[in-house]
Amino acid sequence: MRSLPDLPSWAHLPVEEFLVRQGSQRNLSPHSLAAYRRDLSQFLAFCDRAGVGRTQDVDRLLVRRFVAYLDTLGYARRSISRKTSAVRVFFSDQARRGEILLNPADQVARPRRPKTLPHALPQRTVRDLLDSIQGSEPLELRDRAILEFLYATGVRVAELAALRIGEVRDQEFVRVAGKGNRQRTVPLGKPARDAVDRYLASGRPVLAGPAAGDYLWVGARGGPMGTRNLRRVVQNRSATFPHAFRHSFATHLLEGGADLRAVQELLGHVELATTQIYTAVTRDHLRSTYERSHPRA
Repeated sequence: MRSLPDLPSWAHLPVEEFLVRQGSQRNLSPHSLAAYRRDLSQFLAFCDRAGVGRTQDVDRLLVRRFVAYLDTLGYARRSISRKTSAVRVFFSDQARRGEILLNPADQVARPRRPKTLPHALPQRTVRDLLDSIQGSEPLELRDRAILEFLYATGVRVAELAALRIGEVRDQEFVRVAGKGNRQRTVPLGKPARDAVDRYLASGRPVLAGPAAGDYLWVGARGGPMGTRNLRRVVQNRSATFPHAFRHSFATHLLEGGADLRAVQELLGHVELATTQIYTAVTRDHLRSTYERSHPRA
């Protein structure tokens, strides 16, 4: 991982005030705010080395030079696009507050992000994977419940980590707090409910220590599991990541005939366009099925 420079002294106050506003007005997560801070630190340190000493002196040419500089360092287009977007949002806030006249990043083109289809596991692979975890030890009960829950609900790993016992015990529907603290309700199928019930009855009581509180998922040391530990469990059990189960959840719903807007609601997507990427995945599935099955394909 690259070592990024610190904010120059002249940029500390405007950036910190910007982050406070983003946190309060847009309800961004600490992770998102930390990403903004890192990207802005890199850009403003670049400006500082170019002789700039205040945000008012940043111009469009300097933003373009920064984009070119990132490219020479070998950053992926996705990363360059994200960093350019952070700069644009920061200076848009500055312009709105009257600190600058024009946003210097407004007319700077971001690299087009490559269109990559989400990776969905085949249905048989998911079934075999879940059925392979049959033990009655506390960690096995927990891990089976985690994977069943991910596949049954399509939740993000941060949403999974935040769950409390009372939100899932004896529940057919689970309320999830998504990005921007937007609430949604997702159904919990019987296999997942059964796996969670077995974990709550025979797994969690053995694992939980004083620090566990009422968090649903408990680690081997007795404390609540964070996103990193949950990712590690999923990777160890399935050789993939939690988001692959989210992709599989959406793709398999659409393959089964689910309405696109219903899937949008279940995933917690604000824009339907975000969900529509899964239709391309299902079209690929239909095409391969057709070519494999039709005598004149």
